Amino acid sequence: MITRRLVLIAGILLSLATPAGAADRFITVASTTSTENSGLFTYLLPRFIAETGIEVRVVAQGTGQAIETARRGDADVLFVHHKPSEEKFVAEGEGVARFDVMYNDFVLVGPTADPAGIQGMTDAAAAMAKIAAARAPFLSRGDDSGTHLAELALWKGAGIDVKAASGGWYREAGSGMGATLNTGREMQAYVLTDRATWASFKTKGDLAVQVEGDPALFNQYGVILVNPKRHPTVKAADGQAFIDWLLSGKGQTAIAGYRIDGQQLFFPNARPTG
Repeated sequence: MITRRLVLIAGILLSLATPAGAADRFITVASTTSTENSGLFTYLLPRFIAETGIEVRVVAQGTGQAIETARRGDADVLFVHHKPSEEKFVAEGEGVARFDVMYNDFVLVGPTADPAGIQGMTDAAAAMAKIAAARAPFLSRGDDSGTHLAELALWKGAGIDVKAASGGWYREAGSGMGATLNTGREMQAYVLTDRATWASFKTKGDLAVQVEGDPALFNQYGVILVNPKRHPTVKAADGQAFIDWLLSGKGQTAIAGYRIDGQQLFFPNARPTG
């Protein structure tokens, strides 16, 4: 009897301490490993939660996997970085609308020994062609992520069939950006990475940026509310609140304010929606 009373009292106290509905007021955001690995969400989300009381649970995957998560209705918001795939998602009726949020760029990193001789080049496709000609180790994410798709576009621009090279000098990690960089360091391989993850990567070893500055390395991020008409479980109001905050002056200022060692990692570029 005493135990039952204690449990009842504890339950009453917990209900008084927790606002009604607060425990289940959260949204799920399907996003990329780059926004997670870079530390951006650790910086942004407490600011959003403090302002709105809405918890954000992030599922960090490659862009392709994140889109499939959203397509199943297992996320309320999609926040990724491959614009053609995002536009297709909306055109198919899976998303309500797509908005630009921010951008940065990709960089091609590799061992300081630079066996392909690409250091300082600003033509990324030409650098990829030199890597292939030298048969120097290249490690791809190989996971249908935004970074992987950007890499494949560069190989196509270089006229290189990497499928034919798979398992030789060209390897596929099938993992997120941080894990791929770790393996690339151990393999002494070239790797394409987003700059934000690279800046936050603590165990670079003798990997260094070899190629940067090509407009083809531009990396745009977009955000989409998953369509509640297609997926009735979507928390449309709270999901839209998150999107509105990202696009607002406060959200854009917060994005611009995220830095590592003084380096700005993301550049807000949301367009006014009014």
